[in-house]
Amino acid sequence: QVQLVESGGGSVQTGGSLRLSCEVSEYSKLIKDGMACMAWFRQAPGKEREAVAAIDNAGRNIVIRAVDGRFRISQDSGTNTVYLQMDSLTSEDTAIYYCAAAQGMRVTLVASFYKYWGQGTQVTVSS
Repeated sequence: QVQLVESGGGSVQTGGSLRLSCEVSEYSKLIKDGMACMAWFRQAPGKEREAVAAIDNAGRNIVIRAVDGRFRISQDSGTNTVYLQMDSLTSEDTAIYYCAAAQGMRVTLVASFYKYWGQGTQVTVSS
């Protein structure tokens, strides 16, 4: 059973940084047709969930425009861990951040492709 466990959330002041981690168990079960994709989504209070960044097992990655240049997604295949480095944080980044996994997918930000989800980790940015 694929399980995702996030960590690294917390409270930080505007302009600060955080690094989120997502440890994936049974990662090999995500590989189908040679592909698997991991992503970070977030949901702010009163707003719909939105994709933030994604990376596939070939290393292709994508981030949304709102975080481009501030956030970076990466992965460590040795530990099956996906990271989201978040710099220059603003109050607009306050949200619950979720790690998600998609089987057999090239890099994508389309939520419906993601079958596995973590429990979420809170990120709060204050001035």
